[in-house]
Amino acid sequence: MKLISVNVALPAEVQYGQNPVKTGIFKRPVSGPVRVGSYNLEGDGQADLENHGGLHKAVYAYSTDHYAYWREALGRDDMGWGQFGENLSIAGLDETERCIGDRLQIGSALFAVSQPRVPCYKLGIRFGDEHMPRMFSQAALTGCYLSVLREGVIEAGDAVELVARGRRGVAVKPLFEAWMRRGGADAARILERALEVPELSPEWRAQIEQRLGRAPA
Repeated sequence: MKLISVNVALPAEVQYGQNPVKTGIFKRPVSGPVRVGSYNLEGDGQADLENHGGLHKAVYAYSTDHYAYWREALGRDDMGWGQFGENLSIAGLDETERCIGDRLQIGSALFAVSQPRVPCYKLGIRFGDEHMPRMFSQAALTGCYLSVLREGVIEAGDAVELVARGRRGVAVKPLFEAWMRRGGADAARILERALEVPELSPEWRAQIEQRLGRAPA
């Protein structure tokens, strides 16, 4: 895997229907070294801290390999890196292989995969298409959120190295599909296994426990 682009944006106000909305989804590539902090990248920010950002969703990574699919599906050729609101555009990032808890070394920073992305209406704002969140979920090309295990510096062109596999081998795409009730008979087993992964975000842990009828640990 390789880091193709680092993308950041501070929250800005945009018009959504009749109402102004504050969002940080309009990421743009930056050049040179970028400092990685525990909560975000230097120069980046989230507008809705209840649903975005925080220790367990500090950085969002998306595969550059998916851009070809979206260009064809949407009939667009104007999508630059950061189009999906991702901080890290990574070649070779595959949700069928990357697992919750996988540790990724980029530059001098160390990350852990914490959860898939479930899109909200702001992805529709970014694309100018209110159907985009539904299309994104149906495609199950979700990318993944990362927590920062070690702060450091990253730069476009850095290698993205898998330094440790997550416990129980719960891949991001099957977990997302299980959560969206597309996993058939295996869905509950996938959700159960996800609860055994320490790096799973508290948000997803609580939702899965509720789905399975478990009392919080």
